[in-house]
Amino acid sequence: MSPDALILALIPMPVLLPAAAAGASLLLSRRPRAQQALSLFALSALLVLAPALVYLVQVHGIHTVQVGGWNSPVGITLVADGLSTVMVAVSQLVLFAVFLFGIGQGIRDGDDDDPISVFVPSYLLLNMGVSMAFLAGDLFNMYVGFEVLLVASYVLLTLGASAQRIRAGVSYVVVNMLSSTVFLLAIALVYAAVGTVNFAHASIRMEALPQGTRTAIFGVLLVAFAVKAAVFPMSSWLPDSYPTAPSTVTAVFAGLLTKVGVYAIIRARSVLFPDGSLDGLLLWAGLATMLMGILGAMAQTDIKRLLSFTLVSHIGYMIFGIALGNARGMSGAIFYAVHHILVQTALFLVVGLIERQAGSSSLRRLGGLAKASPALAVLFLLPALNLGGVPPFSGFLGKVALIIAGAENGSATAWVLVAGSVATSLLTLYTMVLVWSKVFWRDRSDAPEGDVALARPLALRENPRYVSYAERADVGRMPVSMVAPTALLVAASLAVTVLAGPLVAIADRAAANVADVDGYRAAVLGVQDPAQQAEVLEPGRTLHPAGDADQAGRSVGARREGAR
Repeated sequence: MSPDALILALIPMPVLLPAAAAGASLLLSRRPRAQQALSLFALSALLVLAPALVYLVQVHGIHTVQVGGWNSPVGITLVADGLSTVMVAVSQLVLFAVFLFGIGQGIRDGDDDDPISVFVPSYLLLNMGVSMAFLAGDLFNMYVGFEVLLVASYVLLTLGASAQRIRAGVSYVVVNMLSSTVFLLAIALVYAAVGTVNFAHASIRMEALPQGTRTAIFGVLLVAFAVKAAVFPMSSWLPDSYPTAPSTVTAVFAGLLTKVGVYAIIRARSVLFPDGSLDGLLLWAGLATMLMGILGAMAQTDIKRLLSFTLVSHIGYMIFGIALGNARGMSGAIFYAVHHILVQTALFLVVGLIERQAGSSSLRRLGGLAKASPALAVLFLLPALNLGGVPPFSGFLGKVALIIAGAENGSATAWVLVAGSVATSLLTLYTMVLVWSKVFWRDRSDAPEGDVALARPLALRENPRYVSYAERADVGRMPVSMVAPTALLVAASLAVTVLAGPLVAIADRAAANVADVDGYRAAVLGVQDPAQQAEVLEPGRTLHPAGDADQAGRSVGARREGAR
């Protein structure tokens, strides 16, 4: 099989495999072990196929698949370029590790009522939605990917149906339904303005619109994506929603869902609106997201809620890189997104282990865990220092790349962002050290509520994570099947540091793909000459189903050398 044919066969797999496994797992709902085995097989296969796709695209350039045999821009196009394949590969690693953690935990968080048979298909549909959003070559199918993952996340967030989870779930559902409505409105505006929602085709026709119209459409899209990415001031929903979910669910939400929103901003900014008309607004939004997120984290007394605020804060770094409008800034944002997905997910899994070991995630009730479990202390310390940007960890490298990109931009606003990013990094490190000192270093008897029963029986039933040490039978037990996937993600985050050189090169090539709008158009539309693209795809042209295999799937053979 030729490399091009292999790539075309691999591109749909991140969407098709989890979808098929989700359907099969529903048929096996009465056989949980078979259900888990099938799901683990699908996730393991994707863990191998996704990095292979990254390598092949890096070597052979952008490839596309036209689903159903209809040519773009009418048909559904899946696009595998440097950015989308990297995001899919990192997502598959996280989804695999968190699923292993869930199996070890019993896919629950101390509550026997959590329905495992519902968790598994929902988790696989979440995987499908994430991959579809990353690979979609048009706005509508990106929207479909968002909706698939959001519907699955509604189920996962309310597993166990405790009162607190239902309250958080209602808030999450309402906010995301509103953002989805805004997204649909934006899609309607794009279609009304240019007659297509295909990224490549719309980008050509957008050039003919007045500047004000383009900016207005981009603004509506940004509102929708900013809610999903938790960009300030549309981020308040996240810290109220994530901490109530089981640790397995919170970890995958924290690592992935906001990054899908960040990815959507990158794709819209680079392909549809490359003029950077709203870069100034994005810069200030990035600064506010960094500072408000970390200030909120410093005020928290629960580790899950604290990490939820740091999650918001570090989204600001990615927005900073995107808004700088230069290649180094985009590369830094991509590298930082990969780093943050791994580190943030690892930290939330460590919190799940802390709850299992000590019975709580409240800073007022914890202490002495460094002595009780040195391995747990190490598993927390490494990603915590990484998140804080301590050299030589990848967090430091990513922030340095963004600071250099800000200096290259040279504007006064960029320098303000550089100062804000340094301040946020120092405050993040301070917050992580504070958590370490309270949870691991001090004696538990020194904690304000270290010797107090953690909750009344009714509250325990409503919120199992506040069950006290004495009242939980599984407290103090950390199965190897929970520790191993946590260690895997911690090791992966360290590997980003060790392999920083090759990974930065991959991020640079992904940023080059993002910047090469002509190359993206050539790959998706099959017309390599930019001067001919507008002519071939002029309004009113009639498109017919593809008649051969070359039309149904094409490479940039279709590929531009400069995009590699």
